[in-house]
Amino acid sequence: MSQQSPDTSQNQTTKLQQWLERVWYKNGKGRFLLMPLSALYCAANAYQRKTQLKALSQNPPIINVPIIVVGNITVGGTGKTPVTVHIVNLLKKSGYKPAIITRGYGGKAQSWPQKVTADSDAELIGDEAVLMATRTGVPVYAGANRLESIQSIQADTDCDVIVSDDGMQHYKMPRDIQIAVVDGERGFGNQHCIPAGPLREKLSRLDSCDLLVLNGENKTQNTLLNQFYMMSLSGNTLVNLATEAQLPLTEFSQQKVDAVTGIGNPKRFYSTLEDAGLVVNQHSFPDHYAFTKNDLLFANDSKVIMTEKDAVKCKNLVGDHKHFWYLPISAVLPQDFDDKLLVLLSAKGFLNS
Repeated sequence: MSQQSPDTSQNQTTKLQQWLERVWYKNGKGRFLLMPLSALYCAANAYQRKTQLKALSQNPPIINVPIIVVGNITVGGTGKTPVTVHIVNLLKKSGYKPAIITRGYGGKAQSWPQKVTADSDAELIGDEAVLMATRTGVPVYAGANRLESIQSIQADTDCDVIVSDDGMQHYKMPRDIQIAVVDGERGFGNQHCIPAGPLREKLSRLDSCDLLVLNGENKTQNTLLNQFYMMSLSGNTLVNLATEAQLPLTEFSQQKVDAVTGIGNPKRFYSTLEDAGLVVNQHSFPDHYAFTKNDLLFANDSKVIMTEKDAVKCKNLVGDHKHFWYLPISAVLPQDFDDKLLVLLSAKGFLNS
């Protein structure tokens, strides 16, 4: 595989996206022009939440297991999926039989919900769904209608707790425990709602969450983030897409590599590689991007490193070419977080079997 490299991050990201990010996170010009639209968004969001919660209270679905929602209140990637995987593995170790529901974003399946396994086609089911099935080994169901996914899980499995990857704003779904994840570097941006800012809901929404997680150090001036459980991401072993061989990340120190991402906030991934001493040529694509072979053509068959989420989509594209690697990462959370979650489950009457 050799040709010229794909477009860089600036060419792949639309001018509108670049402008919005400057407004949201760098105090760029244009915020006040968007404020009327933000007011409309907040009003519509509040109305939708009120009506959906009212409908839920009047006609509650029959669900026999607790629902743990892992979500966020900002646009873009915050690290929800690693937190979901961490929670599921914690529950397994604690004697529970967890299952996962997820949106299946980007999946092209004609019918939903879909049962997901490690061998599922990410193009049909979605990259994050396949990643979670691979990393946890528990039942995973994907679909926009989360109540249908829950019903399928209850009919098909003996699980005793369900973890929802995202879905904090899906108020048609009941929930027993809510966990919000925030990116430590970006925080809440300018603290305005879409489109003037990155918030999906007002900051007061966090008051109804049971646990708050900060992905990385608080690099903003917002003291609210100091109250969160600090999470770090750990990953130091590369895996080859073709052979599944493993090498320490530091093995590539001082080497030039092409780093490819199709995630919401790739900066943290690039920084991880650079902190390990790699010389990184960045190639950023939109979140959940459907890669093609042409996107992965680089000069001189240079070493290519991607995220695990992207690897589940690209594995069938690289064939037996051995210069493609991915970096699995895991969430590292304090013991206090794990203990608190288990106490919450117990306090709500949900004891493991």
